This record gives sequence, C-alpha cells and structure tokens, in this order.
Amino acid sequence: MVVLVSELQLHFPEAQSLKQKRQILSSLKDRLHQRFNLSVAEIDHQDLWQRSTLALAMVSNDGRHADEVISKAINFVEQETRLQLLSVDLEER
Repeated sequence: MVVLVSELQLHFPEAQSLKQKRQILSSLKDRLHQRFNLSVAEIDHQDLWQRSTLALAMVSNDGRHADEVISKAINFVEQETRLQLLSVDLEER
C-alpha cells in the first residue's frame, strides 16, 4: 500500500475577501476530488484571504499510479487562472 500526500501553497492575487477565496477554493477542491478521486483539504491559512495551504492525499496499491494521479492533479491546479501555485511538497507515507 502506498499513501502519497502533497502539500500545495497557493496564492489568490485577485481575491478581495475570504468569501471570494473560499468560493475559488471550494470549486477547486470539488473538481480535484471528482476528477482525480483524491482526498482534499485546506490545512493552513484559513483566515487569510489571499493564501491557502491545500493537502492532496491518495492511497493506492500501485506507487506509479499514485505518482501519476498526483502529478496530473498538480498540473490541473497549475492551470487554474484564479490562483498561483507557490510551492509543492510531495511525500510518501
């Protein structure tokens, strides 16, 4: 069994309130979960309106498959025009 966890640091340059950030983040979390079957949660900076730390987690019996899915999910986040991906931390547990 392989458990991959990726921590994404995000910046929302156009967000003018927590409500705007949360709308963008909620949509992104839902799409990541539906499209890639990942567990997704905001784990830090909940009270800042232009920052967020998002965790993506996947459990698989095939390490290559898990790496591929997480990589595609990170690329998907990079394509989101309403935010900037500042950094990515990936670890296997």
